[in-house]
Amino acid sequence: MDGSKEQPKVTAGLDIGDKYSYLCLIDTLSGEVIEEGRVRTTPEALRRRFASEPSLRVAIEAGTHSPWASRVLEECGHEVLVANARKTRLIYANKRKTDEIDAENLARLARLDPKLLYPLKHRGEDSQAHMALIRSRQSLVGCRTQLVNHVRGAVKSFGGRLPKCPARSFHKRAAEHIPEALRPALGPILEQIGSLTERIRDYERQLETISEEHYPETDLLRQVEGVGPLTALTFVLTLEDPYRFEKSRSVGAYLGLVPARDQSGESDPQKRISKEGDEMLRRLLVGSAHYILGPFGKDSDLRRHGEKIASRGGKNSKKRAAVAVARKLSVLLQRLWVSGELYDPLYSTHRRQEQEEEAA
Repeated sequence: MDGSKEQPKVTAGLDIGDKYSYLCLIDTLSGEVIEEGRVRTTPEALRRRFASEPSLRVAIEAGTHSPWASRVLEECGHEVLVANARKTRLIYANKRKTDEIDAENLARLARLDPKLLYPLKHRGEDSQAHMALIRSRQSLVGCRTQLVNHVRGAVKSFGGRLPKCPARSFHKRAAEHIPEALRPALGPILEQIGSLTERIRDYERQLETISEEHYPETDLLRQVEGVGPLTALTFVLTLEDPYRFEKSRSVGAYLGLVPARDQSGESDPQKRISKEGDEMLRRLLVGSAHYILGPFGKDSDLRRHGEKIASRGGKNSKKRAAVAVARKLSVLLQRLWVSGELYDPLYSTHRRQEQEEEAA
C-alpha cells in the first residue's frame, strides 16, 4: 500500500451476499461506527450508494461477486481491498458470525492495517471473460472423464476390457468392444462423450485465436518444451502483470508450489506444498513437468534438476521431482515473459561450464 496517499477519513466494510450486502462505515481516526445498513447486491444499487460518497477505503471478501463489485466501487472513486477469505481467520472462525459482524470486522481490519486482509488483485473484465472460457473447457473435460470412467466400469462388470486410448478418441475406439447387452445403456453415453470432445475442441480453437490476437506473449512461454497453448494462456491470465513480483522466485510461492511453514521456536517441521493460489494453473504446470521428465522430454536444465531430485530415492521422489520442476518452470516462464529473451534449454549448464573454464 502506498503510504504517500492520504488515508480516507472513513473506512467501510462490505459483506457481499447473493441478494443483499451488509455495510459498515467507521471513522478511520476514532474507530467509531458511523453507519450500518444493507444494500442490494446489484451494480446499479452499489453505484447509487457509493457514487456520491467521498473517497473511502472499502474492504470486501473475495467471492463470486467480488470481481464486478470491486470494479464498480473503483469506478466510483474508492480504494478497494479484496480480502483473501482463507486468510482472515478473525472472520471465518468467529463463533458469533453474522453478516453485520463480518462487515464491521472487515472495516476494522482495513482501518488498522490493510496487510492483515492479505488483499488480492482481481483480473480485468476481458481477462476474466477469457479465463471463463478456460474454466468452461475444464468443466467439460471433467464431465467427459466421469463418463469415460462410467463406461469402463460398466464393461468391467460384464467381464470385458476396453483398450487404452486417449479420451479424445475413446468414443470411437470403445464402441466395437461394448458387450451387446450393454449397448442400449452405453451407446448414448458414447455419443455424449463424442459431443463433449467436439465442444472441447471448439473451446481449444477459440483459446488459440485469443492467444494469437490478445496475448502474443504466450509465444515466449511456449518456447519451453512441455508448455502448450493452454498452459501458456492460463499462466498469462492468472499472473496478468509479470512485474507484480519483485523477485521471480516469488511466483512459485504465489502458485502454492513451495512448502508451507509452521515454525514455532525450535520447531520447524517439513511440510507439503502450501497449494495456495490458482489450482488449475498449478495442475497444468505439474502436468508440463511430468512431460519434461517423461520419455519424450528433451535434455534441459529443468529435466536435469528433476532427475537429480528423483535420483535421491525415497517413497515419493518422483512426485517431489515433478513439483520441483513445476516450481522452477513457473519462475522460468515469468522471467521469459519479462525479458522477452529466446529460451536456451541448457542456459544454466552452459553458464556453469563457462565459469569453470574461466576459473581454470
